[in-house]
Amino acid sequence: MSTPLPPSCRGPAPIAANQPYRLPPPLFDARCLACWFSLGLVVLVAASFWSLDLQWAAFVSAEALGAMGRFVGEFFPPDFSAPFLRKVAWASAETLAMSALGTLIAVALGLALALPASRSHDGDRAPARVPTRLVLNALRSVPELVWAALLLISAGLGPFAGTLALALHTTGVLGRLFAEAIENAPPGPSTALRTQGLGGGRVFLYATLPQILPQLLSYSLYRWENNIRAAAVLGVVGAGGLGQMLAFHMGLFHMPKTATILIAMLILVALVDLASYVARRRMAS
Repeated sequence: MSTPLPPSCRGPAPIAANQPYRLPPPLFDARCLACWFSLGLVVLVAASFWSLDLQWAAFVSAEALGAMGRFVGEFFPPDFSAPFLRKVAWASAETLAMSALGTLIAVALGLALALPASRSHDGDRAPARVPTRLVLNALRSVPELVWAALLLISAGLGPFAGTLALALHTTGVLGRLFAEAIENAPPGPSTALRTQGLGGGRVFLYATLPQILPQLLSYSLYRWENNIRAAAVLGVVGAGGLGQMLAFHMGLFHMPKTATILIAMLILVALVDLASYVARRRMAS
């Protein structure tokens, strides 16, 4: 007599002859809020194309393509002379330091603000959640260029103002992302520790933080990569680094030198992207 298989090994149960088939849900349902929201987005995108008066014909015309080709041709050959490469290398190190230090400050401030800006469990009243989120909204609503222009008044020209500008804007971005990660963490471990009488700080350190640490690292590395590009933009207002060199040489139409600076920016972004990939792989292993 053969032993019957357990239910988990028998496969799906056959459909009875008299059992009605269930049709898939319709693509649009009048009672579905997400459907109305998606429809509103489609209408908004269509209205944007209609209202912007995009000149696609002029953009792809032979005259426009020829002008763009001549402009790109002025970048070649890049200036690889030894004196200029030394200046670019120093400016690259300055840009990398600005972005790294600004991101590190933003990680610390963002995590400090994310704790009062999040609700750790369902019964948490979190009285500082709304005002702290308003602060985070204000920090990230102001672009880095505006922060740099304001800080240049007190800090003066150079990388210090650019670093602070990156730190303030990135604090608003990372604080919001960190707060969402804290609220979306699985509640099981923290609930188990809370029932044992542990305080909120120890619950966060021993239960919540280990679960969200890879996510926090991923957010931080991504913002570091963005801050390298943002540091280039800050050079327009004299915040130092490769951006200041880029604004100077583009203003004088030194296109071969501009091409060298752009190559240095590409290398910096590629290095940070590689570091982010290696860090994620090590965290996942």
